[in-house]
Amino acid sequence: MFEFKLMAECSQTGARAGEFTTPHGVIKTPVFMPVGTLASVKAMSSRELEEIETQIILGNTYHLYLRPGMKVMAEAGGLHSFMNWNKPILTDSGGFQVFSLAKLGKVTDEGVGCRSHIDGSPHMMSPEWAMEVQQTLGSDIAMCFDQCISHTAGREKAINALERTTLWAHRSKNAHNRPDQALFGIVQGSIFNDLRVRSALELMELDFPGYGIGGLSVGESHEDMYRVLDVLNPVMPKHKPRYLMGVGYPPNIVEGIARGIDMFDCVLPTRNGRNGTLFTSSGRMNIKSQRYEHDFSPVDPECDCYLCRNFTRAYLRHLYKCGEILSSRLCTQHNLRFTVHLAERAREAILAGKYREFISRFSETFKDSNEAFKDGPADEQ
Repeated sequence: MFEFKLMAECSQTGARAGEFTTPHGVIKTPVFMPVGTLASVKAMSSRELEEIETQIILGNTYHLYLRPGMKVMAEAGGLHSFMNWNKPILTDSGGFQVFSLAKLGKVTDEGVGCRSHIDGSPHMMSPEWAMEVQQTLGSDIAMCFDQCISHTAGREKAINALERTTLWAHRSKNAHNRPDQALFGIVQGSIFNDLRVRSALELMELDFPGYGIGGLSVGESHEDMYRVLDVLNPVMPKHKPRYLMGVGYPPNIVEGIARGIDMFDCVLPTRNGRNGTLFTSSGRMNIKSQRYEHDFSPVDPECDCYLCRNFTRAYLRHLYKCGEILSSRLCTQHNLRFTVHLAERAREAILAGKYREFISRFSETFKDSNEAFKDGPADEQ
């Protein structure tokens, strides 16, 4: 039911093009996966996601467990039918919420005792809980329960989190019994090379059908991220998909693919889109800037999304400054199309044996500037 085929590899980098077969379709990798935390990719309908050629989306175990709850989800027949999405879905395990909602919970080897961020009600998150919820959701890919920590936590805490992640991976696998759902392990180890290798080797003994790399994109430098990926690339199984969790900044995607990553997800395109920051072929654009008030050119002449084919920068800036909902919808759709298409173009370059040239062209054209984020929110989830 689940099979990963390598279609091409770049001899000059670690880039790979593959196909991962799931019950709801074949995923062509590399791939970017939009995040639908609450059974909805914010501001986007299922039809619009299909129009921008989305192959797979994410759901959030913790948030869906709280709302609408598993009784409603079971009655609906699972997440696919609930949100009318007939392509693959990946669900996280709630492990990231152990990190992001740390103030609301207490972590032990047994699990995470926490209080709902909605109403303060008590809950116990554990590997068994994560498997039960994800199996009820019926996603094509489920993730093991893991412990993510800050890159500043230090080596001792990184070791403790690694050991707990391995313990929870064993328990997740033992509790998981849905044959039409692939369970991925998650490599932890913070920014320490030897701990990352240790985590990968321990998880490989459990022979998961795929592996996530967690605990990155949590504040560490791009250089640290790339170093960890360089260390893991020759260690991780060649014929199984690799998923870099929580990474969606375009240069990180391009560099991640060069280091053997097949799958990416992040809220960055949708969150930044709603706040007026767009990804374009020439870099980030802050549509709030006054320079676009009389600019009647497309946001990105090289983009084929609905926004870029039909509206101007001046019109989009007007919508944003007026607080029109259409601004959020158009910016979100554009950013997602740009990011999904970036992975598509990377795949085409790998299949053509020209990924190194692809990296060079991207680096030359995608000019970054911190100005784009002056008025916007932080990038964290």
